[in-house]
Amino acid sequence: MAEHPVSRRQLLAAAAPLFVPATCFGALAPSNRVTVGVIGVGRQTVQVNLKQFLAMPEVRVAAVCDVDQWRLDNAVRQVNTAYGATGCAAYRDYKQLLADKTIDAVMVATPDHWHVPMSIDAVKAGKDVACEKPLTRCIAEGRRLADTVKEHARVFRTDSEYRTKANYHQAREAVLNGRIGKLETIRTGVPKGDIPCPKPPDMPVPSELDYERWQGPAPRAPYTEIRVHKPHAYERPGWMRLLTYCDGMVTNWGTHHNDLAQSANGTDRTGPVEVEGRGTYPDAGSFWNVLLDFEIHYRYANGVRLVYRIDKPSIRFEGSEGWIYADDTGKIEASRPSILEPPAGSNWIRLPDKVDKQDFIDAVKSRGPTMADAEVGHRTTSLCHLGHIAIHSGKRLEWDPARERFTNDAAANEYIGKPIREPRHS
Repeated sequence: MAEHPVSRRQLLAAAAPLFVPATCFGALAPSNRVTVGVIGVGRQTVQVNLKQFLAMPEVRVAAVCDVDQWRLDNAVRQVNTAYGATGCAAYRDYKQLLADKTIDAVMVATPDHWHVPMSIDAVKAGKDVACEKPLTRCIAEGRRLADTVKEHARVFRTDSEYRTKANYHQAREAVLNGRIGKLETIRTGVPKGDIPCPKPPDMPVPSELDYERWQGPAPRAPYTEIRVHKPHAYERPGWMRLLTYCDGMVTNWGTHHNDLAQSANGTDRTGPVEVEGRGTYPDAGSFWNVLLDFEIHYRYANGVRLVYRIDKPSIRFEGSEGWIYADDTGKIEASRPSILEPPAGSNWIRLPDKVDKQDFIDAVKSRGPTMADAEVGHRTTSLCHLGHIAIHSGKRLEWDPARERFTNDAAANEYIGKPIREPRHS
């Protein structure tokens, strides 16, 4: 597991003054602030990521990068207004940002097909990285990322806030401390949000968009607005519904709720041993082509079963002595009141409790682990990919989490190293 109870020695160490070499803080070492560059300044960044970083006194957002000039200009204004200054650097090419020696850490908040290439380049450039979930487009990408982060000894944070949402945090602690007895079944739900649409006409590329850079490692395709994002707006982008760039809800929200499941099950550095699922893709004529509906069943080596489906965003843990449930409205309930009682006793397993950006910056400064490092993020995203592959294959698949291979279907193994880019139609 990535999270551990805090020992007395760790508490004493935390109480000691923290000394961090000046080289960790680039040009802002005297003020002890971490300089951050943000790659990708679309909806998630302007509404969430930048606001959080700009509110942190120990952080200085020094640079932003995007292939859309309108978004880039807006982000520069947002940063400069927050600081009452004009010093935010702007880049169209992320590699130029990575070459900036004053940048300590980067936030990668691009479309999914760019997550791993940019994160690996950042790590090799000596930057610590926070990357939006879902981390990867295929399982092999995640293995490369986790191994590269380890090789270069960089800090990495899979950017999801769900581990520290209060009710989800309480539910996981209750499960790990045996409040529901032996864990038997986990049920995770994510919202229905993806839809089909007819094929649109090709369109001229907007003057502010470097479409060639936006496509990057993805297959080349003619520009049309709903393939990318609406110009001069921050609406939900079309790329999130195209298998060329994203797997849709199965990974998009699944990497929130299934990360909680993996954590509470003690399996966030491994995975299940069996998976099968069913799902519905749009009709063959639809332009958007990610799954519209699905239900996936997993079995772990410890006997725990996970049922993951389109439903209300929530998680329910069922054990030999009761159950506990939490959802995105903040609700938490259990089969008996004692399951929800506050922690008691020195042996209570306590999970870290801090927001995702604070967890990342604290780790950058201390050189310690984050709650959800590259290995954890890889395993959580892989869990979702396994379900998608099982749906696509139409078979019950057996999985070896140590070797990261299917043991009963050679055809399914083809999707370990490449994304599912076309729906399966009967």
